[in-house]
Amino acid sequence: MVNVSRKKDWEPSESAFRGLLNWLDAGEDSDGRRYLDIRRRLVLYFERKNCLASQELADETLNRVARRLEEQGCIRDAAPAQYCYIVARFVFLESLREPEAQSRALSDESASSPPGQRARSSDDDRSSKEMLQALEECLTTLAPSDRELMLEYYRGERQEKIRGRKALAGRLGVTLNALTIRACRLRDKLEACVRRRLGES
Repeated sequence: MVNVSRKKDWEPSESAFRGLLNWLDAGEDSDGRRYLDIRRRLVLYFERKNCLASQELADETLNRVARRLEEQGCIRDAAPAQYCYIVARFVFLESLREPEAQSRALSDESASSPPGQRARSSDDDRSSKEMLQALEECLTTLAPSDRELMLEYYRGERQEKIRGRKALAGRLGVTLNALTIRACRLRDKLEACVRRRLGES
């Protein structure tokens, strides 16, 4: 079994990659065009989020999807493109924890000595704390109902999260799609707030 804590070290085998292609094609052989189209759209998604390594983040997203397919055999939670975007959101949120490390990695890939790694680790810890503090402060700027929606929307893992979102949509009397759109708008608002606060500090 693959170690969950080392997701970024996992690379799809040939069979895992074939499984991903088949799943994306949904029974129709696109000769890899569907994969390239999804990857291009993911790169654009990360570029719109001002990510420094949009290509790498798109690849990481598709690797995680391939990994889940290999581990579970199938994904029925959502349509292929929709599921890829769900995973992309998580990859994006994780990338926010280490913007300085990401920037350094792009500007100087050769800087990988142990002292540099220790410095990066220290910077990452500080950056994560600053990010979390900014997020907590930004959450308080939301209306109480919006704040509760965001906390409920991202609560739990996998199936628990899906059940929670369906229940939340039911309580609010909206469709799951309408709930997702509302949560995305609120998340964009929070992301802008966090960026402003980090820019001010």
